[in-house]
Amino acid sequence: MRYTAEHKQQTRARVLKEAAAAIRLNGPDRVAVAAIMARAGLTHGGFYAHFASKDDLLVAAIDQMFSEALAYLDGLLAGKPPADGLAAYIDFYLSALHRDHRHASCPLPAMAADLPRLGAPAREAFERGAAALTSRVAAVLAETGAEEPGTLAVSMLSEMVGAVVLARSIADAGPWVTILGASRDALKRRLQLAHTDSGTIRP
Repeated sequence: MRYTAEHKQQTRARVLKEAAAAIRLNGPDRVAVAAIMARAGLTHGGFYAHFASKDDLLVAAIDQMFSEALAYLDGLLAGKPPADGLAAYIDFYLSALHRDHRHASCPLPAMAADLPRLGAPAREAFERGAAALTSRVAAVLAETGAEEPGTLAVSMLSEMVGAVVLARSIADAGPWVTILGASRDALKRRLQLAHTDSGTIRP
């Protein structure tokens, strides 16, 4: 049976969504093509109709993860003043929801530790995605009137990623709630966003 281009595109998107979730949850080293295809409702044999290799899938999945991260950020920014949108993003990022839902989380804390073990194409895809996300945050910071928004965006994302990685490494809720809350409050004060209330669920 011959499938339409649209059907093939939809199938590829389904596989990428499952692959992105699996990479976030288990890391790229433990991703199994057969399991991803099964979760997408497809046979293992159909994999090569969409990807040349597992490495090709990994690169495409990293691109997918950053596309999802940018779309989520844009959704939080939509219809809000820049400062309020930025506060909503910080509240989400440094929340129990983001810490616990690894399968749908930002790829920065999910994959940072795995980067040295990945091949050059995957590292390049990660760097592209990180640069795009940083640039988007910098653009919003510029809209708030912040000085040196590019440098500030790097600092902001680095602090948030570090807080999430550390919070995920601790099982006891007390300490990790404190880590997320302290980082969130300090960051919003530094960015002069402490007056905002985004309404995002917090730990």
